[in-house]
Amino acid sequence: MNAAPDSAPAPASARSAPPVVAVVGPTAAGKSDLGVALARHLGGEVVNADSMQLYRGMDIGTAKLTPEERAGVPHHLLDVWEVTEAASVAEYQRLARARIDRLRAEGRTPVLVGGSGLYVRGAIDAMEFPGTDPAVRSRLEAELAEHGPGELHRRLAAADPEAARAILPGNGRRIVRALEVIEITGRPFTANLPGHESVYDTVQIGVDVARPELDARIAARVDRMWQAGLVDEVRALEAAGLREGRTASRALGYQQVLSALAGECTEEEARTETVRATKRFARRQDSWFRRDPRVHWLSGAADDRGQLTGRALALLEEAVTA
Repeated sequence: MNAAPDSAPAPASARSAPPVVAVVGPTAAGKSDLGVALARHLGGEVVNADSMQLYRGMDIGTAKLTPEERAGVPHHLLDVWEVTEAASVAEYQRLARARIDRLRAEGRTPVLVGGSGLYVRGAIDAMEFPGTDPAVRSRLEAELAEHGPGELHRRLAAADPEAARAILPGNGRRIVRALEVIEITGRPFTANLPGHESVYDTVQIGVDVARPELDARIAARVDRMWQAGLVDEVRALEAAGLREGRTASRALGYQQVLSALAGECTEEEARTETVRATKRFARRQDSWFRRDPRVHWLSGAADDRGQLTGRALALLEEAVTA
């Protein structure tokens, strides 16, 4: 059998594989609705990139779209993990790329939607994750249990200020991981992040909402979550082991309601703290995505919502043509 010539053309399916569309930005900006609209127009399917929507049963507090709100568009990587499982970006990367590859092979556009910056990059960028050292991890987890996340976060801020700004001071699991990577590699945690090099043809669309409007949306969203039964949702998940989940128990809203159920604060105090913490988190998300020069920002303000999908489609057409 003769070898194929070096200049043999790629298969038609490879040549025509659609790009990946990533819809990113802070919480409450309107990413989920835009993702559905784009998927419907492009004949695509949504791939979740919100780390907490991967958890089964965490619906109200993560603003997971209902089946009706998904408007018939298939959504992938929702309800993947039990609340007792620790999140893994490396495992998410494996799952997301398998789904993206399958959709592109079928000629369908993957629309990646979410505000978890590291998960978005893990899905679409050339990114490998350092291994773990059980001895180092065990020692750091013992220090976390003894001293709490605050002290470890201060240590991280001294070693890698950028990582400390990106990781919430109360997120002990991620702080431990960052310190572990620093100790294993001898480099700042953020130095292990790659440059902006995509493994797919990708167009990233950022949904931009001015801070006063975004803050008002966040407060209104938290009120709706309480009215929709967030406390009962957390109570049911508590019975399923939520408190033992190192990742899920730290999720915004869930952490605060768990504190209220334990008698550490009132429900109203938990609601107020959820609003405050979510506003702070939205600022961190915005800062993360602003550092990526590949993101095309479009206004998601209330006055521009009616034009957002059209503008996004025009941007995609221009980017693909280019």
